[in-house]
Amino acid sequence: MTYNTRFSWRNPLAWLLGFVLLGLAACAQVGDEETGPTRKLVYPGPPDEPRFYFERTIRGSADVETVQEDSKLKQLLTGEGAVSFGMRKPYAVAVHRGRIFVSDTFSRVVKVYDVAEGRHFTIGDSEKLSDKERLVKPIGISVDEAGTLFVADATQKLIMVYDRDGNFLRKFGGADLFSRLTSVSVDKKGERVYVVDIGGAQSKGEFHRVLVFNGKTGENLFNFGARGSGPGEFNLPRAVAIGKDKLFVVDGGNFRIQVFGLDGKFLKSFGEVGKQIGNFARPKEAATDNDGNVYVIDAAYGNFQIFNPEGQLLMFIGERSEEPGPGRFNLPSGITVDEDGRIYVVDQMFKKVDIFRPAKLGENEGFLVKKEPQKK
Repeated sequence: MTYNTRFSWRNPLAWLLGFVLLGLAACAQVGDEETGPTRKLVYPGPPDEPRFYFERTIRGSADVETVQEDSKLKQLLTGEGAVSFGMRKPYAVAVHRGRIFVSDTFSRVVKVYDVAEGRHFTIGDSEKLSDKERLVKPIGISVDEAGTLFVADATQKLIMVYDRDGNFLRKFGGADLFSRLTSVSVDKKGERVYVVDIGGAQSKGEFHRVLVFNGKTGENLFNFGARGSGPGEFNLPRAVAIGKDKLFVVDGGNFRIQVFGLDGKFLKSFGEVGKQIGNFARPKEAATDNDGNVYVIDAAYGNFQIFNPEGQLLMFIGERSEEPGPGRFNLPSGITVDEDGRIYVVDQMFKKVDIFRPAKLGENEGFLVKKEPQKK
């Protein structure tokens, strides 16, 4: 994926624009392709070629569930609106074939919004699960290509594993391995799992690291990283994004992304603290797409920046705001990219997931399209 726009890293004008509103307010990147009821938010704005469209916001079950005809009639006659089971304190997001998984630390579950099937349910609190199979504080989540869900439970200091429908499969980890869990990332085949231990401001150097596990057995294969600011060292690491042949680690306290081989060998880093585009202030999570590009969410700037696999800035999307709205964020925390290239961003303050569609993908294309009910 190549973005030949004036907002790409290649054009010096982008860097001049970057000084506006800490260099990272996205008002210069968003435009209206149309006006009136068909208005679309497009990134970057005209006259540049559109790369992404804001597509929709999900706040609760009413945004995805199929409403039956009798329910529609009841709402019409009584004036009652649809009941929506929303998010209370969402943190991270993962997606599999139109099924959106959102960890909710307050509700102590993973909430599932299945757009394709038009339904909503929860994982980790079912009466079918024993106490040892339930979630307590789900933080980071990740899903493999089969739909197997891996959940980092910060309180239990465990990685909990469920199938796509929420049936408990297994768990691994424990207090002897983890100090302060923050995220989990699994590769597409479900073979390797990368877990980030954020440590803490006062914790010793043995934490602030990435632990690598066999995704099938839970065996701890190896670990890498220690507290510090040098190459390969971390200060409050946040998350791992898995690329084609690289790992991109959000090194939050050092305001950078560190790049490693799949074996944990340090390769390079990019980014630094600052006010220009391409800099970081409070990076939280990262994701990759099918082309290997890296998407980094920044809670302080209220946006996400897109880099190519070499760490060169392509563009950014979103703006920090005290008022909710499409593409507006106050406390963004999680980000992922699905099989079709759609981007999903969690905002804790506004309790929502914003979805952005790549311009090359049609509105009714991909997995995030509601299936038509079969006629009897």
